[in-house]
Amino acid sequence: MEQYDQIKTRRDKLHQQYKSLVEQAYNFRQTDSALSDISEYKAIKLLNKLNKLKYLYRDPQKTVL
Repeated sequence: MEQYDQIKTRRDKLHQQYKSLVEQAYNFRQTDSALSDISEYKAIKLLNKLNKLKYLYRDPQKTVL
């Protein structure tokens, strides 16, 4: 169970970073398109990591037998 907790903690941290980068990309869209694109690229990379962690973190209480 400790491993699930570590994965969940990592997932939550990455999710917060992802939300921050998406917001940053949106805010830069009108003023600096290059910074917006960079932030969006970083957000996409984090989203890929989040999807991998989502695959690893299957909640044992929710599994159907």
